[in-house]
Amino acid sequence: MKKTIEQLYEHKIIAIIRGVKLTQMASLADALLKGGICCMEVTFDNCSERGQQETLESIHILKRTFDSQVVLGAGTVLTEKQVCDAQNAGASFIISPNVSKEVITKTKELGMVSIPGAMTPSEVVAAHGFGADIVKLFPAGMFGVSYLKAVRGPLRHIPMMAVGGINPDNIAEFLEAGACGVGIGGNLVNLKYIKDDRYDLISAEAKRFSDAIKI
Repeated sequence: MKKTIEQLYEHKIIAIIRGVKLTQMASLADALLKGGICCMEVTFDNCSERGQQETLESIHILKRTFDSQVVLGAGTVLTEKQVCDAQNAGASFIISPNVSKEVITKTKELGMVSIPGAMTPSEVVAAHGFGADIVKLFPAGMFGVSYLKAVRGPLRHIPMMAVGGINPDNIAEFLEAGACGVGIGGNLVNLKYIKDDRYDLISAEAKRFSDAIKI
């Protein structure tokens, strides 16, 4: 767990992978790595049992193919069972859109990094109290950098990650405002690029984000 947290703090960017086919997973991960991004969250498709199973298969494929080259996590985790299944598939961190004491507790019991989603100060404090390592402020882009600063004012002892609406133009602002990292979905994992087999464009976009945090 300590190593995973250190990697998340060091690399700062988590690519949120949602709606990507199993056959596209390896090519996508390779493209992200070429662009300098190694932390990846594969989100659970909770619309069907098959969707959930494909999520686990995707994590397993990435773990088997890239092993220590990638820092793998599962996203949209809503149940304790999903926490256990994700770990078995190869995930080392768990991200949720909400604050669930049961999910956080199970994640910590299994020695994984817990990153639940919260919006209000009350939710942030509750998540931290349940044992969360990092709290995902979501949707951060909708409320902006000023909201992150306001929440962090009295709660700067709680590590927060900004997710939602992050792009190459504002990523540095969120990090400068105190976010320990960011999660990026469609602005990075562009499904049209993937459909058109333009993984070179995924790599280019990943590099834009990587370069932005260096600047």
